[in-house]
Amino acid sequence: MNTIYDFLERDHRRLDDLFAGFRKHKARDPETALLCFTQFKRGLDRHIRWEEELLFPPFENATGMKGYGPTAVMRDEHRQIHWIVDQIEQQLLHQVWETDTLEAQFLEVMGMHNSKEEKILYPWLDEQLEGPALAEILRQLEHTAQLTEQAAAR
Repeated sequence: MNTIYDFLERDHRRLDDLFAGFRKHKARDPETALLCFTQFKRGLDRHIRWEEELLFPPFENATGMKGYGPTAVMRDEHRQIHWIVDQIEQQLLHQVWETDTLEAQFLEVMGMHNSKEEKILYPWLDEQLEGPALAEILRQLEHTAQLTEQAAAR
């Protein structure tokens, strides 16, 4: 991966596929659906940590936009996304599989959120964090992705 956009857009598609797998299987195969949801939630949490811990601080330092601007909006949306996903998880933990309303909320919020990231924020990050800083962030993203995949394989 040469850009933040490429790396994180690919992860968006992976997460989309896991959530789609959850939705596809929940009526006929709850065990598979729960596995997909668990992998999705774990991946979403990792993705948000990447953004908030690895990407946003250097971007805010480079642009001077701390506490406002696109990263502030993304953090607010991350809280909203976490809340919806946590509500779905609570339903599933109580064996309540009727989560269609929450899923629709999630898909609406996530669709707008991902669009803003992919069309505005990620290209801006790639522009602001060029050269050695960008290379180091990409190295960290790849490294943590490999560690997570290795842990999941065990």
